[in-house]
Amino acid sequence: MRKRVAIIGAGPSGLAQLRAFESAKAQGAEIPEIVCFEKQEDWGGLWNYTWRTGLDEFGEPVHCSMYRYLWSNGPKECLEFADYTFEEHFGKAIPSYPPRAVLWDYIKGRVEKTEVRDWCRFRHPVRAVTYNKQDGKFTVTAKDLLKQNEYSEVFDHVVVANGHFSTPSVPYFEGFGTFNGRILHSHDFRDAVEFKDKDVLIIGTSYSAEDIGSQCWKYGSKSVTVSYRTRPMGFNFPSNWMEVPLLQKVENKTCTFKDGSTKDVDAIILCTGYLHNFPFLPDELRLETANRLWPLGLYKGVVWEANPNFFYLGMQDQFYTFNMFDVQAWYVRDVIMGRIKLPSVDEMNQDSMAWRQREEKLEGATNQIYFQGDYVKELLAATDYPSFDVDAVNKTFIEWEHDKQQDIMGYRNNTYRSVQTGNLQPKHHTSWVEAMDDSLESYLGVQSESRKPVLTNIP
Repeated sequence: MRKRVAIIGAGPSGLAQLRAFESAKAQGAEIPEIVCFEKQEDWGGLWNYTWRTGLDEFGEPVHCSMYRYLWSNGPKECLEFADYTFEEHFGKAIPSYPPRAVLWDYIKGRVEKTEVRDWCRFRHPVRAVTYNKQDGKFTVTAKDLLKQNEYSEVFDHVVVANGHFSTPSVPYFEGFGTFNGRILHSHDFRDAVEFKDKDVLIIGTSYSAEDIGSQCWKYGSKSVTVSYRTRPMGFNFPSNWMEVPLLQKVENKTCTFKDGSTKDVDAIILCTGYLHNFPFLPDELRLETANRLWPLGLYKGVVWEANPNFFYLGMQDQFYTFNMFDVQAWYVRDVIMGRIKLPSVDEMNQDSMAWRQREEKLEGATNQIYFQGDYVKELLAATDYPSFDVDAVNKTFIEWEHDKQQDIMGYRNNTYRSVQTGNLQPKHHTSWVEAMDDSLESYLGVQSESRKPVLTNIP
């Protein structure tokens, strides 16, 4: 009988898995039956923006952590699909730091003219996955939110691709319960304009802290204060931006920090990261890890070593994103289709541990970039995913790190060469600081009624 594969999530990782199977089918291979379960009404994952926070109209937790006015915080040249370029999609070269709507359009463009949408069941959150050791099959239970009924189906393989940036990690600080202002996690942040003329405190030094702080500054916050646990970000921030040690307590609107300094603020935004959370999985299938470059338990970063018919995509801390998800998806596809034979469980464990030991010795972003680049190279060599110049991507990442150090509020004005086409991308018509409109039409400089995206047939 034909194998059945369940994919959980239709964000960038899930779409990569759909594209991997579609690519094999286009080349004449017989592929398994694919069913992709997606809880949102459309594909795109976090890039599919919603104004909703908390619970959606069905009482489901809102998956999206996306906010208005987000622009890519890394060069698009570092995430470009090797089989579908930005220039192919838009019909021209575009600047290196697109806003959310442009990236969502690009992600969708690769799959919109294929049949893979027919493989997706939207508004179908997965409730449970169980494994039967006797027949080696998985039972996936999902809920059709529109019909309001739950049902179960049996699969030979399951691919978990629902990401790990949707369940917030929320710390507590003394005085939060009586703070006379607004407290929210970055997961629920939607619009920086809300904080215009406000004094904002941000807890954390991750990319979300850097970007949300920049957004608040850009859209008119009175001041931005960033509280760090270990070390400040250290960029050359504007004069109304300061970095202070970790928050200790809050009294009314006064925040006291570890060095004894104080600051009155109107809002506190917790940019404190996310949890790998899979409430639909039993213990024997559930990945438990911090956000790191090499989670243990995953051979080649994707195969669940305790059950090699079960897979995860995109669970690493990330420099590489879309193109890394692609090579992961191609690798998973080839394991499922019998093109790649897995070693013994002991050998898989040893391989994973070797990567972890290397990760633990890494110092600085440059070495971390090379580490993840080497991982991408290894998966590239094992599959027929179109080869691309990983060393050139590494170089662009390092240029990006340098550009941020030079000008944290202006680095998005820089441009780079496409690794795929070799073309230097144009500068945006407006500097990032002055570009208040993040719409696709504004970014591309076209009128919405006249825009006709170039969506060529995918080989």
